[in-house]
Amino acid sequence: MHFRRIAIATLVALPLAALAQAPAATGKCVARDGKVNVKLTTTAGPITLALDKAKAPITVDNFVKYVEAGFYNGTIFHRVIDGFMIQGGGFDKNFKEKNTRAPVVNEAQSGVKAGLMNKLGTIAMARTSDPNSATAQFFINVNDNDFLNWGNPRGDGNGYAVFGKVVSGLEVVNKIAKLPTGAGGPMSRDVPKQPVIIESATVVGAGK
Repeated sequence: MHFRRIAIATLVALPLAALAQAPAATGKCVARDGKVNVKLTTTAGPITLALDKAKAPITVDNFVKYVEAGFYNGTIFHRVIDGFMIQGGGFDKNFKEKNTRAPVVNEAQSGVKAGLMNKLGTIAMARTSDPNSATAQFFINVNDNDFLNWGNPRGDGNGYAVFGKVVSGLEVVNKIAKLPTGAGGPMSRDVPKQPVIIESATVVGAGK
């Protein structure tokens, strides 16, 4: 348990050095009501996410805008911990940190009240110790990480906002989680020795 509390502070709460404006999305955000699917085509295989617009509207809009702008194309899963989570969306394959838009409000509290929990296969926003600092980085839970939920006394209480779940490709997520890791770029550990690149992220239609 102590290890997990340390892990969330040092691994998921990754400081972002750049908060400059990213290029504006070229199209309108297609996530309206209900759910929308986003497909991550990775070098380890495809992962399809159903994003919950109704329960996490701000977070989903933010994520979809990054997707539509092509922001995630060429980024890597840079922190991987088997039994915990896989994190990506902030660095390219050369470990260059990407510029992001301004942070979004943390929807963890309203999400938990609506039933969005950090369970196996869910996707949530990474952030620093500031609850409202999430920008582009995200993580996919590979375990039931209840201590990451808003109000859980085992975490910082502010929670990490869940905004969707894996509906196809969970085996790919688990494969990534089990890759050998070590040092890489600015990180001293937990970087996959075999790089996993998000080749493309695209909106593919209504979710489940």
